Amino acid sequence: MQPIVFFSLCDILTRNNLLQSTRAVNIKEQVILFLHIIGHNVRFRVIGSRYYGSIETVHRSFKIVLRAILKLCKLAIRLPDESTPLEIRNNPRFYPCFKDCVGALDGTHIRASVPPNIQGRFRSRKGGTTQNVLAAITFDLKFTYVLAGWEGSAHDSRVLTDALTRPRGFRIPDGKYYLVDARYGIRNGIISPYRGVRYHLKEFSNHHPENAKEFFNLRHSSLRTTVERVFGILKKHFRVLDAEPFWDFQTQVDIVLACTIIHNHIMGVDPNYLINEDLYEEPESHLITSTLTQREEREEAREWATKRDEIAQTTWSDYINRNVDIL
Repeated sequence: MQPIVFFSLCDILTRNNLLQSTRAVNIKEQVILFLHIIGHNVRFRVIGSRYYGSIETVHRSFKIVLRAILKLCKLAIRLPDESTPLEIRNNPRFYPCFKDCVGALDGTHIRASVPPNIQGRFRSRKGGTTQNVLAAITFDLKFTYVLAGWEGSAHDSRVLTDALTRPRGFRIPDGKYYLVDARYGIRNGIISPYRGVRYHLKEFSNHHPENAKEFFNLRHSSLRTTVERVFGILKKHFRVLDAEPFWDFQTQVDIVLACTIIHNHIMGVDPNYLINEDLYEEPESHLITSTLTQREEREEAREWATKRDEIAQTTWSDYINRNVDIL
């Protein structure tokens, strides 16, 4: 973290009266302790000896800063508007066919420590106990929605359904959509790649696309990898997310959210972006969650499958007509 990012974070916490200096530790020292712990996965005892403070002081400062960071959630993590992202508008590979795409969505597993009696629910397919974290990402590498705390054994589509049905949960603007992998399936505002069709392809190689569906999957893959990049960046910057936790589970969930908030702050200040200080307010209409019948869900899925076919055919026709490397 560059100094300008650090001082900006301290300034935001101070101006919003979220942190206050104490006789033992001032605001900047509290933030430094917190960032050191989550950035390097350092125990309180080690931090105390390094900064000449007691374990109690370090623990108290950590909890205070964590609560303060979480209160920045509405400021730092905001749902996108309905405009076409610049990363799509300014790229002929994706515009205008993907003009209604506002981001990518995926889940990642973060190591979790839970009581023995519930470890079975948190055991992931790859072994070990984890929490399943769902996140929506924009193409400028920022989080727009995060849902942490689900058991590692939970299927990704189930986590997404929970996010969509919460009163103040994940919302997709009308007519817009997110790109997801095949595990989520296709539904209203969610477009997955074609199943049973080659996905990770290169246009000019032995694995180039040969039809509209393969070409759509190629473009889909190029855009969706954004979310995988962000997860990689997050776990690299915050080592605490890739280590065995030593907090209670609720604190583990809060730390995941805090890391995404700080990530967005970094992306907003360094190097090119500024965090918008207006709090996101959801329209009242978003508080009403409609319950669809199975028949309506199938009809919606068919509708969005048709939209996917239209995008695939348009991109493929454009590619054939131009017959040049537009990747």
